[in-house]
Amino acid sequence: MSQHTAQLHWTINDGDFATNRYSRAHTWTFDGGLTVPASPSPTVVPAPWSDQSAVDPEEAFVASISSCHLLWFLHLARVKGYLIESYEDDAIGTLAKNDAGKPAITKVELRPLISFTGEKQPDGAALDALHHAAHDACFIANSVRSEIVCTPRFAA
Repeated sequence: MSQHTAQLHWTINDGDFATNRYSRAHTWTFDGGLTVPASPSPTVVPAPWSDQSAVDPEEAFVASISSCHLLWFLHLARVKGYLIESYEDDAIGTLAKNDAGKPAITKVELRPLISFTGEKQPDGAALDALHHAAHDACFIANSVRSEIVCTPRFAA
């Protein structure tokens, strides 16, 4: 079907590898040329050996699931004739021990807040069906073992 690439770059700089006193900060470069600062989470590797301002693998994992769900939701809603003005998600990934006792992102909760516009508005059942269809179609969700739940939020 297709391949997707990312190039990673890390160098020791002024650290001391032998004594475990070195920065784990690195970069991710994607095929379009975007370079993103990356680092382990400070909850896994404390500062100064991590960079809290960089994206960590766990955040990227959660973001990729949320993004995939968003993209499928937008497509499926458009096909059904709904007009969407905005879509926000405050997704949460939970790092815990899996069934084998190993640390893993065991659950990702998507918390989308969607503003529809126009005359056609989905009711609760239609919105739920769109989320289920987006989840079923999402390449990333189909690739992981983590539990993924969708808890839509409603605009006030």
